[in-house]
Amino acid sequence: MRSGEELDGFEGEASSTSMISGASSPYQPTTEPVSQRRGLGGLRCHTDYLRRAPGRLKLAQVVLALIAFICIETIMECSPCEGLYFFEFVSCSAFVITGVLLLMFSLNLHTRIPQINWNITDLVNTGLSTFFFFIASIVLAALNHKAGAEIAAVVFGFLATAVYAANTFLAVQKWRMNIRQQSTNEYIRARTESREVDSRPEIQRLDT
Repeated sequence: MRSGEELDGFEGEASSTSMISGASSPYQPTTEPVSQRRGLGGLRCHTDYLRRAPGRLKLAQVVLALIAFICIETIMECSPCEGLYFFEFVSCSAFVITGVLLLMFSLNLHTRIPQINWNITDLVNTGLSTFFFFIASIVLAALNHKAGAEIAAVVFGFLATAVYAANTFLAVQKWRMNIRQQSTNEYIRARTESREVDSRPEIQRLDT
């Protein structure tokens, strides 16, 4: 049997060996929370945006623009065709641009490009889409040949105009709110700086 001193020496060697092997092992326990680990390059669906009014309106815009584009593409014959071509261009452009913005906002990709003012970008897109969809729908309604596809395209064009107009109104409200918040923050910052100067007379002496 081993003596007590030999057992103590053996336990000390074992503990030091385990510490060294643990330090050199590549499988170290991580302290990173599981919730902070992201997959697919950090892409996550921003479901709160899709639940709010701007997200729902933008989703409706994409659907209505796509249906209007499909309706106008089913028309095989036209004379004159200028109104049809103009409506086709407007519906396709609105579908592509609004679809890209929907992906940017729903996946939080816009936060990775802070150089772009996304509120102004969304406001410009919705405003121009409202105007051009309204004009294209009126022109197509005036030049249509009573075909079912043309009538359906006109109906969905006016529906898309209404949805884009509602989103434009919300975008203008948000833009005004941001301007007011920025002016309020600047006023508070100026008041804070003036109070700091008043409370420190040595700064006033240096200024004079």
